Amino acid sequence: MRRGLVHALAWSLATGAAVTLSWWGVHTVLSGTVYDPPRALPLPAGSPADLVPAETAIGDPVTSSTRRPSTTPPAAAPPSPSSSAPKAAAPPSSRPAAPTTTPAPTTTAPAPGGSSVRSYPSDGGRVTFDLGETSAELVSASPASGWQMQVWKQPTWIRVTFTRDGREVSVFCLWHDSAPRVQIEERAV
Repeated sequence: MRRGLVHALAWSLATGAAVTLSWWGVHTVLSGTVYDPPRALPLPAGSPADLVPAETAIGDPVTSSTRRPSTTPPAAAPPSPSSSAPKAAAPPSSRPAAPTTTPAPTTTAPAPGGSSVRSYPSDGGRVTFDLGETSAELVSASPASGWQMQVWKQPTWIRVTFTRDGREVSVFCLWHDSAPRVQIEERAV
């Protein structure tokens, strides 16, 4: 009986030591690869109408998942030249698209220190950055359904890449030689 207890105690100590050593090793390796969790940013003071971006406030109705758009038609507005002309579908291209700088992010909220939070949608998913005057931080990145995501962070740039079925969509935020700027590139893999 005593011999069995000694073996059980020795096995328990050896197992505990192995689990502790394994956890410590994995934790040490992974701690440098995972980006910091998103932090809560203060909401700006003011009415909800003040929070609507200027490009949205002009003509597009603002809706959310909790508020339905009104059923009354808006006042008659003169048609814009782009909406009256029929649009032809562009033929598919086999070469990768050139990098584009995204001009209008979907969300903007001022934060302390002159930074702003902006969200950039793409075919592969949505990426949100906190853009400061001389640097940027990744707030969140979420892939669209069926897409895989990978994140790279360096001192002067952040890259989020979404991949699926031979397509790759990369969202870059660069600030090494200027204020932070965001580019979205798409290419066939």
